[in-house]
Amino acid sequence: MPLFSKPLESKQQLRIPLLIAASVILLARSRLAALVNVSRVNPLGPDKATEKDLKNARQQLYQDEKDGSKTLLLPFGGRVNKIPIQPIPDEVFKRDAASFMPVPKSHKPNVDKLFMKQLVAILRIVFPSLTSKEVGLLLLHTFFLVTRTVLSVYVAHLDGRLVRDIVSADGKGFLRGLGWWFALAVPSSYTNSMLRHLQSKLSLRLRTRLTRYTHDLYLSAAPNLKYYRIAREGGLEGIDQYLTSDIAAFCESLSTLYGNVMKPSLDMFIFTIQLTRKLGAMGSVLLTLNYMATASILRAVTPAFGRLAAVEARLEGEYRTGVGRIGRESEEIAFYGGGGREQHILWNAYLRLVKHINSIYKIRVAYEWTEDYVIKYMWSAAGYALISIPVWIATKRSVGIQAPTPSDKPENAVADRTENYISSRRLLLSLADAGGRLMYAYKDILELAGLTTRIYTMLSTLHHLQPLPEFERDENKIEFQQAVIGIPKRDARLGETALVGNAEEGFDFGDGSDAVEGPHSERPLVRDLNIRVERGEHLMISGPNGVGKTAIARVLAGLWAVEEGKVVRPDRGFTGVFVVPQRAYMVTGSLLDQIIYPHSYAQFKKSGKTEHDLIDILKAVHLAYLPSREGGWETVKEWKDVLSGGEKQRMGMARLFYHKPKFAVLDECTSAVSTDVEGSMYQHAKDLGITLITISHRPTLTKYHTRLLTIVGDAAGSWNLTMVGTAEERMGLDREILMLESKLAEVETWEKRVKELEILLGAGGAKSTKS
Repeated sequence: MPLFSKPLESKQQLRIPLLIAASVILLARSRLAALVNVSRVNPLGPDKATEKDLKNARQQLYQDEKDGSKTLLLPFGGRVNKIPIQPIPDEVFKRDAASFMPVPKSHKPNVDKLFMKQLVAILRIVFPSLTSKEVGLLLLHTFFLVTRTVLSVYVAHLDGRLVRDIVSADGKGFLRGLGWWFALAVPSSYTNSMLRHLQSKLSLRLRTRLTRYTHDLYLSAAPNLKYYRIAREGGLEGIDQYLTSDIAAFCESLSTLYGNVMKPSLDMFIFTIQLTRKLGAMGSVLLTLNYMATASILRAVTPAFGRLAAVEARLEGEYRTGVGRIGRESEEIAFYGGGGREQHILWNAYLRLVKHINSIYKIRVAYEWTEDYVIKYMWSAAGYALISIPVWIATKRSVGIQAPTPSDKPENAVADRTENYISSRRLLLSLADAGGRLMYAYKDILELAGLTTRIYTMLSTLHHLQPLPEFERDENKIEFQQAVIGIPKRDARLGETALVGNAEEGFDFGDGSDAVEGPHSERPLVRDLNIRVERGEHLMISGPNGVGKTAIARVLAGLWAVEEGKVVRPDRGFTGVFVVPQRAYMVTGSLLDQIIYPHSYAQFKKSGKTEHDLIDILKAVHLAYLPSREGGWETVKEWKDVLSGGEKQRMGMARLFYHKPKFAVLDECTSAVSTDVEGSMYQHAKDLGITLITISHRPTLTKYHTRLLTIVGDAAGSWNLTMVGTAEERMGLDREILMLESKLAEVETWEKRVKELEILLGAGGAKSTKS
């Protein structure tokens, strides 16, 4: 390489670092630097937005475009910034599914062929095309990596030149070299800063791309509903850990690894060439043997960092899930006074995590001791031996340094040897540093393998959750034909590789024995259900707890599929079948959002409804006081904590009245509401033309329905269907009255027996005391 073969002597050679410095400065001011600021948004206009525009943007959040994309609205600095968001087409997910085959249960994260296959599949997501911004950032990062290596070579030669001028007492040469030293310091320091900045920006871009992809896949609509089914059928627990910490750690590790591998590789390639020219054939052979010996030693002592990282991520997920559970269920835990018990559970999860991390630290002590000894001291000793070769061997071979002639002065020969030694030592130290970082990078690759397995497992599970079968559509009826309903079980083909054991047990992998073959349960809850509900007919479902009443609601909502038989129903949604669950969900947002959920503000405006209509709805559920009490429709609070249990259930009924579907499935959704308010809401729903399918234990609700379905709950999955108000129903009520009267007639006998028992217990206590 003639570029680095001679010291900086001629003006033509001195132009090269000048050109590098100028290129870096121009690049910083050019449009290529715009790749760094990829998160900039386009303002709505040159003028500031009005208060009304800002208010609508805060409420609306996004706009639906005609091409199916969305425009995110961000009020900032008196303007409304617009960010276009293109949804990922279903064709892309179908194409990618072939690249994310389920992970074998026996797989252990390691640097092998399977790891490369998993990594390539994920890289296709984060680098979707050669023209993407992520590729632009990567190329810009690569440019600065190459620039940094080139500058390092010049600094090494300049270091030797400065020492040579000092030894030979060349004042002018020393000042000239010092000037070049400060000149090269400008692009060198800027390059180092840009490398760190670009690495952070690349990590953030990769995380954004992977998060967008995962969110679109995870939050899928019916019939997929993967966000609901991934834990139940996919067997993937702690999905919040995957979507947050694991994705962030993977992208950070990937972006860091590129710089940690690319830069040392360039350094070793270029520095090795430089040293080879200086050390000759013997030095090159010894240098190669040094590389091979170092790699062999470190490979032999390197622990399984991939598996350690995977187990650590799983334990972090368990601890994170425990903390989140306490936050979500804080009121229920407080009612039970279960703080001490929850503290014990959470502390155990934390201790398992800490125990594992401490075991990793112990393993790293021995590994890092060996690593430092080999790279710092063995390489240094080998380096001193290598750079002494030109001194001890008579025939010195040096690139860029002319061999001294008999006419040269002795002090010039000493200066030449000094320059050669300093340059070689600087290059060798840089080479040792590059080799050390490259060896350290192997540990990072092992950790990346563990994170890659987790991300790949999540995407594989999401891709291969099969959609639920479609129902036959009929807008005017709901019908079960010979339907068999059971609890879906985990699909044994899917789910995270089961990591069990602890640091002392060697991190063995489980065999997934808790998985059940096939997606259905062994014993159906309801068998051969035949029932038809036309519009205007109202069905009430009752029965003991745990017999499958809510299972029917889940089938109607499209969450579960029937094992056998057929289901006919309208489209699930705002106008077809609308389900109001027992546990009311309060969405993050304003008071208005609580009523219109799952509509957005844009859909609310498009529907033609007004705030006056919402007040009428609140009056129907006896919540008309909320806007004035809470400060208006735009008030944003933690509504699950602000509203009482009864208010939250009435808010669920308000959503029902807002959407006015054809059929409503009410699953114990008024259990915390008084009977008078409950009755008025049921009557209002019927007045709106909503056909009710109610799951409840309250006999007072029977009068609002025309038929009663009773789930027996026996091993045969039996059920009974009766008409409300018929002779058959009255006979059943008469039988229940007779049974209660017969029990009441025995009250006197029971009271007499209780007194006898009290006397016996008193006598026994007296005897015990006397003795």
